[in-house]
Amino acid sequence: MIAFDVRHYDQLGSTNDEARRLADAGAAHGTVVHADQQTSGRGRLSRRWFSPPGNLYLSVVLRLSITPARNIESGFIAALAVADAVNAMLPRHVRATLKWPNDVLVGGGKIAGILVEQSPEALILGIGINVLHAPEHAPYQVATIVGSGGLATVDGTREQLLQALGHWLGVWEEHGFAPIRAAWLARAHMSGTDLGVRLADRFVTGRFAGIDSDGALLLDTAQGRARIIAGDVTLDPLTET
Repeated sequence: MIAFDVRHYDQLGSTNDEARRLADAGAAHGTVVHADQQTSGRGRLSRRWFSPPGNLYLSVVLRLSITPARNIESGFIAALAVADAVNAMLPRHVRATLKWPNDVLVGGGKIAGILVEQSPEALILGIGINVLHAPEHAPYQVATIVGSGGLATVDGTREQLLQALGHWLGVWEEHGFAPIRAAWLARAHMSGTDLGVRLADRFVTGRFAGIDSDGALLLDTAQGRARIIAGDVTLDPLTET
């Protein structure tokens, strides 16, 4: 099991930026940067990540013996860990679900953000979880652990998350991506679900057909099966996001 070394800060611009700085200075595999607040938090596609006190913001330095092409796998590992952590604090009848590539939803609302970045020295895995607060005026539905009926503290959420992350990293290191893929699919929307995907140059719709052995989204469209490696997915295929 990975030994996490947690470094706690009252405030940072970005936990990912601090983790990258530490990694470049030689920080060990499993170094965790946790901030109570971020002033310049960001998500995928450089979107601003709402970061007030009361939520969990952390980044993990990972030194993995993999090719850059396999970095996408770490996002699925993180999504499983977040889902496990969130489920541990929610009522039994409320469960987290997953949406490609690494969104974690509760009651249809996004409850976490995951950002994977490559530094020259390590992989930086950034995770934000809405414990107490959700962003106002978000362009999508949002959720929090407490607002979904859960009992949680920020530090308790961190401990649950790191425990689950250590577990799934161990599974991945011993058995590869196949069991990660299977576990992710078991928590995702059903095969055949209508999806819309915003690509760099167009919006496509189709039915969810799973994910490929390397994590690419499989979408059955009117033109045939598409294999998508980057894009934003919506469960409302009539709405372009």
